[in-house]
Amino acid sequence: MSEIKEACGVVGMYDPDGENVAPALYYGLTALQHRGQEACGMAVSRTDKERGNVCFHKNLGLVSEVLTEEVVERMDGNIGLGHVRYSTTGASVAENAQPLVLSYIKGTLALAHNGNLINTPELKWELIQNGAIFHTTTDSEVIAFHIARERVHSASVEEAVYKTALKIKGGFALVIMSPRKLIGVRDPYGLKPLCLGKRDNAYVLASESCALAAMGAEFVRDILPGEVVTITGEEVQSKMLPVAESRAHCIFEYIYFARLDSTMDGVRVYDARIRAGRMLAKSHPVEADLVTGVPESGLPAAQGYGLESGISFALAFYKNSYIGRTFIKPTQKERESAVRMKLSVLESAVRDKRIVLVDDSIVRGTTIANLIRMLKEAGAKEVHVRISSPPFLYPCYFGTDVPSNSQLIAANHSEEAICEMIGADSLGYLRREDLSEMADGLSLCKACFDGAYPMDYSGV
Repeated sequence: MSEIKEACGVVGMYDPDGENVAPALYYGLTALQHRGQEACGMAVSRTDKERGNVCFHKNLGLVSEVLTEEVVERMDGNIGLGHVRYSTTGASVAENAQPLVLSYIKGTLALAHNGNLINTPELKWELIQNGAIFHTTTDSEVIAFHIARERVHSASVEEAVYKTALKIKGGFALVIMSPRKLIGVRDPYGLKPLCLGKRDNAYVLASESCALAAMGAEFVRDILPGEVVTITGEEVQSKMLPVAESRAHCIFEYIYFARLDSTMDGVRVYDARIRAGRMLAKSHPVEADLVTGVPESGLPAAQGYGLESGISFALAFYKNSYIGRTFIKPTQKERESAVRMKLSVLESAVRDKRIVLVDDSIVRGTTIANLIRMLKEAGAKEVHVRISSPPFLYPCYFGTDVPSNSQLIAANHSEEAICEMIGADSLGYLRREDLSEMADGLSLCKACFDGAYPMDYSGV
């Protein structure tokens, strides 16, 4: 039950045979709902009609709330894109929902963006000096405006996108729709994921492979870090941005963000989380009767811990899946009530047991403390906490909502102090040196743990 949230999920589809892509985009967005629950939207167009014929709908809320059956039935297009949002840049208001749709010299442009730029102020100031008027507070609008401006001096929309991608810095995965083309862009470090799929003659772009499966598409490949792909009809063209010094895939995709059934850059997410649990059992063993995880994010690592240690794995919590979204509670007592609404303890499973409780992270420490208290109130003799990530010590600037150092419990307290504060009998984190093995040897961005950022973030 991590308190860390991700930026967004994106999906796009182009069917040259003319089939309506709106239903498939709906399924893809639903599969990506875990990447953002604040807002969502979809835009579709017909490539055989006049420029500017775009139908779109977006608002605050979950996919099922915003893109109702009536809304999706009204949408008809053989090219389109969609977005689910959690705000890291810009307030959570309807104006900041995506995709962004704007009219420009060549008709219309629609854009969906996952990630966060670190040079937004200078890019925005450049546009303001030239008379741009902004309708949102997102860096995504800055990207869209730069593409529109570059298009005036470019032979094609993909050239304008490429020129814009050379300017922007940070972590980003973009899906862009022009009247007759679908374009995908991934940042040169590979911080944000993006993959390519195919269903019959139609091509699909998505943040995760689980969305491809939901849309009935087969996984073709990951978009390479720094790659710009342009889909025109049945053809996919590729052009590379200047290569970064090294790749820096976000480690938290494998720890928490990505869905269990996704594969990213050749690494199966489920396998990575099992490996994390196994390594925790090796580095932080303890005598116990039962291993359990915090639903849902801690369960795979808990299974791995049990497999490696030989301690039986079992569920200790029941998660209520039908309560819907809850708002941030203003008082500690109300926050505790919100946790109890979502999770209840299976008393017969934990009474008189020494328990290893596995979760993916500790941010502020309030959630895990509540869960430990609930377990002990239900009769657990001991609760030993194991975390399948290292301690959070530094904020993220590339699209992950890691708070400032002042709010990170590990940045201000020792492990011994944290253990006492949360009421655990012992505490162990995954070692930083184990992260690469967890992600099967990928080059990683793990700056939130070690402060080694892949690019200069000064001025953010």
